[in-house]
Amino acid sequence: MSDAPPPYSYSYGYGPQTGPVYSQPQPGYPMPNANTNAYSHGNNMYSNATPQPMVAPQTYVPPGLQYLMSVDQLLIHQKMEMLEAISGWETQNRYTVKNTLGQKVYFAGEESDFCGRTCCGPNREFSMKIVDNNYHDVATIYRPMACLCESGPTEVSSPPGNIIGFITQEINIAPRFKVKNPQMEPVLRIEGPLITTSLGGDVNFNILTADGSREIGKIKKQWGGIAREMFTDADNFSVSFPMDLDVNFKCILMAAVFLIDFRCFESNN
Repeated sequence: MSDAPPPYSYSYGYGPQTGPVYSQPQPGYPMPNANTNAYSHGNNMYSNATPQPMVAPQTYVPPGLQYLMSVDQLLIHQKMEMLEAISGWETQNRYTVKNTLGQKVYFAGEESDFCGRTCCGPNREFSMKIVDNNYHDVATIYRPMACLCESGPTEVSSPPGNIIGFITQEINIAPRFKVKNPQMEPVLRIEGPLITTSLGGDVNFNILTADGSREIGKIKKQWGGIAREMFTDADNFSVSFPMDLDVNFKCILMAAVFLIDFRCFESNN
């Protein structure tokens, strides 16, 4: 994309280096305070007296993810499928990812078989391909078949074939997920409410540090109105995170939105 920032930034993540490497900060990009480790996010400030980076600094940005360096929020809209609304047959999910100005950034499309969608519903095995506005491959998501309470790790790759992390679901009454690096080490947590049914309002999933001590973002399932909520499973989401979060984990949080849609909202209607 022509308006994407250059492929370097001061960010936090697991890069290929063996030690901390700090690249040149760019004008307009927020920098953590060296003494307070403060992260700016919208009107909120998350701080800790002891400098404790969420993860180690990175320098490598996968092709196609450069744009994520310049945003702290994404809007994700599921396409309403008329065949599914009329017949009740589950079709492959399609999503549009936009920035806060409503500009299209990415497209995501499910790849699964008819038998899995018909017999297994939201527990089906699927892969999800994410492409940019020029239809270049950006990332792929693979989730194995799930049972009623959990599934194996959901794998996120960018570019396709290069694993950047995983999402795992905990066995819990309320939805709980962990974002992990390629070494399967926990980096972030996602905690949802006990009741995920939309009752005239948004449903919030808090994004926390790995130890659960600080909230650093939020995934929000937005109320779509009575007709949309009752007769379709085409949902709208937003995901927010710190501007200086590693783009790999921004991508994984975007993938987490799709996983949450499958696990919590695909069978609500």
